[in-house]
Amino acid sequence: MKELSLELGDVETTALIPLAIKASETLRKKSRFQDEMAVKIIEHLKLDTKPFDKFMSHEGVIARSIMLDRMVKDFIEKHPDCVIVNMGAGFDNRFSRVDNGRISWFDLDLPDSIELRKKVYEERDRVKMLAGSILDDTWCPQVLAEIQKKNARVLFLAEGLFMYFTLEEIGKCLKIIKKHFPQATLYAEMNNPLMVRNEKLHDTVKATNATFKSGTWSGEELCALCDGMRFIDEHSFNEEMSRYTFGGWLFAKLLPKMNDRWASFEF
Repeated sequence: MKELSLELGDVETTALIPLAIKASETLRKKSRFQDEMAVKIIEHLKLDTKPFDKFMSHEGVIARSIMLDRMVKDFIEKHPDCVIVNMGAGFDNRFSRVDNGRISWFDLDLPDSIELRKKVYEERDRVKMLAGSILDDTWCPQVLAEIQKKNARVLFLAEGLFMYFTLEEIGKCLKIIKKHFPQATLYAEMNNPLMVRNEKLHDTVKATNATFKSGTWSGEELCALCDGMRFIDEHSFNEEMSRYTFGGWLFAKLLPKMNDRWASFEF
């Protein structure tokens, strides 16, 4: 692993939250989730993970990771030669957990994040890193070329991403996808408006300078931002969280609408 120095922007710094949580969960005796690369990165950085690894965020990140891995594996089973674009990739290592030996994968993030990512991960034949913003289409031709080469379906992932953008900005991203990638599928993490108004109460994001800029009560609200996008369904992280700990179960019972959720869309 190359020398790392953390010089990330406000939003990019939030990538340290899932990284720290995945590392600590991996080291637990009864781990629900394994990410050895997260452990190596945290050890290499000698990072104090306490500000980024609090109970509710820990349970939420692990739940969302388990759920999304399952969703992606199901998609790959149906479309074994698919192309997947991981938007706002940060230090995510999902490819290693879902790869079937045939998919093509793109990790897309802002230039400073990709610069750091390249010090940790190596590009491979089927895994590429793209430096760019979800708000412009400079990265689209490379992805489109891979789709056309394979005549494959494309899946976009937006994990821990949209809440840091305004609805107008999210709409711009969705229109880019719609314009360049007909018949695409999107799995997006959604939060709700109460979290935007009470972001200072978030147990880990408050340790960064990032701010929540949007939230929705239903994934259907995003369809108003992009003509031709269809809402399929959504599932709260509570569905997974409530299975493991009393605290997770209690949160799901007392505040069922407060947790984030996975929403699925098609174009």
